[in-house]
Amino acid sequence: MADSNSIISDDIDVARRALAAYGLPEGSTLQLLNLSENATYAVEDPATGSKTILRVHRQNYHEPHQIESELDWLDALRRDSDLNVPTVLPATDGQRVVTVDDDGTARYVVHFEMVPGAEPNEETVTVQDFHTLGQITAALHEHSHGWDRPKTFSRFAWDWEHSLGASARWGRWEDADGVGPEEHKILSRAQQLLHDRLAEYGSGPERFGLIHADLRLANLLVDGPTITVIDFDDCGFGWFFYDFGTAVSFIEDDPALPEWQDSWIAGYRTRGTMTDADEDMLASFVLLRRLMLLAWMGTHSHSKESRSKAITYAEGSCALAERYLSSNGHRLA
Repeated sequence: MADSNSIISDDIDVARRALAAYGLPEGSTLQLLNLSENATYAVEDPATGSKTILRVHRQNYHEPHQIESELDWLDALRRDSDLNVPTVLPATDGQRVVTVDDDGTARYVVHFEMVPGAEPNEETVTVQDFHTLGQITAALHEHSHGWDRPKTFSRFAWDWEHSLGASARWGRWEDADGVGPEEHKILSRAQQLLHDRLAEYGSGPERFGLIHADLRLANLLVDGPTITVIDFDDCGFGWFFYDFGTAVSFIEDDPALPEWQDSWIAGYRTRGTMTDADEDMLASFVLLRRLMLLAWMGTHSHSKESRSKAITYAEGSCALAERYLSSNGHRLA
């Protein structure tokens, strides 16, 4: 895998070459905001001082029609819900997805309005933050259940096959740093129990559908009373309550998890329905996400999360797995 410096160099070149398609001057300033699945840049027009966002998609992750489907959902949410989501700014020819030829490789770029606000600080997160996140999640699920999607709509699935199965999209946790024979033994047992619990829970339309799939506090921008949900790049078809697993991404082993979970549930139930069976599966969805992220760190060493957390993530995952096994898949506390 290319190192982070070469990735940044390639992505910023693609971003610069996309500027003209949006009518932005060649001398626009590009500031890297985030490098994860994609590279996200703040763009400042030197003539006007106006700022917008360019997202350069990583290679071989989404096809253009899949990106268009993500943007279709954003359009529908703006039109048919009370949620705030980013606004797409089309190119001068009206296209929402711009293709840049990068030495024979097609790279895809999307342009968004700049959203005011800042993400909540995970170091000072409160139970009220999770209550709000639960409400937002329920609103997204409500829209997902009721939306008559375009016939061309196409997003990938976060089912077992593509999460932890033979076609796992983010790789294998078995290959992650810190996973030796003992860790492998514990995590394998937990994965088997997780598989069995998910199979029993099922994937009917009331439990499995279009979700954000990365709905954590880092993907909210708060500007006073206004909260905007961002980064729909991983949206796809998965278990609805997998969204709680994503809510506690990278902080799953915090002692405050039970309080966060209770507050998230309370917030969710102000707008949506959660059965006892759904609530009983939340620990499973947290572990599912944790194992996926353990694999993700091995293939995303350039990300800020990998640089700060990878060294202890396998050890923490084993501690969670042991709690999951000891409760027969019902609790992580």
